[in-house]
Amino acid sequence: MAYERKNIEAMQGYTSGEQPQDAKALKLNTNENPYPPSPAVADALARFDVSTLRRYPPPHADEFRRAAAAMHGMRAANILATNGGDELLRLCVTTFIEPGSALGVANPSYSLYPVLAAIHDCPVRAADLESDWSLPGSFAAQMNAGGAKLTCLVNPHAPSGHLTDVQALHAIATDLDGVLLIDEAYVDFVDPAIGYDSLELVRSHDNVILLRSLSKGYSLAGLRFGYAVASESLIEPMLTKTRDSYNLDTIAQRLACAALESRGYAQDTWRRVREERTRLRRALEDLDLPCPASQSNFLLAARSEDSSPAARDIYEALTTRNILVRHFDHPRLANRLRITVGTPQENTTLLEALAKIV
Repeated sequence: MAYERKNIEAMQGYTSGEQPQDAKALKLNTNENPYPPSPAVADALARFDVSTLRRYPPPHADEFRRAAAAMHGMRAANILATNGGDELLRLCVTTFIEPGSALGVANPSYSLYPVLAAIHDCPVRAADLESDWSLPGSFAAQMNAGGAKLTCLVNPHAPSGHLTDVQALHAIATDLDGVLLIDEAYVDFVDPAIGYDSLELVRSHDNVILLRSLSKGYSLAGLRFGYAVASESLIEPMLTKTRDSYNLDTIAQRLACAALESRGYAQDTWRRVREERTRLRRALEDLDLPCPASQSNFLLAARSEDSSPAARDIYEALTTRNILVRHFDHPRLANRLRITVGTPQENTTLLEALAKIV
């Protein structure tokens, strides 16, 4: 006899990127930073007093909240620390979407969004992206017409890497009837010359939440640490009502603080990733795998529909060579491969394999 709720029984769960058992595999499928965390993080872990684990961790991660607030020119009341960005997404769905109301998204986008909506038993209102992966001009109107109480946008967009500018986001936030969550998991890799600064949106809008993550930019995907930047009116109900008690363990909080304190180290890895992103994109184009301009730490390589081998075949051929990239079973992505930017040597190994395959 099945005891699960009907919507849970009917839904499909989230499919994460393949995690290889072979340590020698070239893993370019889940957008991790190719460089290790800051030595300050390793030092904080080495100095950690295990005896403190007998006590519960600080419930609100206040030390981290103060550090993040200082870094962003905000107050601690504008920061919420979460167990990865995914916990923040779940909190936003739980806190801001009434039963039966809708979650708004772009299509295609992060595949966890519809999973969280299905768990919450709420419909999804999706607006198709333009051919260049930009948002349609009617995006906010479509979300309002669909009754979306929470709208999630990845920026830079996944899986294309396209960056929506702050002016466009300001217009969307102004026009939306509900909350706008801007998922900035990859924002650390945006070219500084662009001058992208979304923090002004939080200062000028009470319906904007910025999602930030230490997984990508700070090389801490295995730690599971994210945070929100938003008005106090949005942070407070999640902090005091819907958040799990003691949601972040003591070790994670210490290491996250160490990562922020050594931000200069992380910034150097971002620069190195951007340099390799440029080289890799040019090389992929020479292999008839053109990519749109990306402001993330990955590229979305396209294969023309009449080319052989097709994108799926290239993906499988790379897998047999112990090289993992990402292929999505989505109509607009079927002829594309998402490739994480690796180290120079990793990227060269990938390119050499692709040259033989294509």
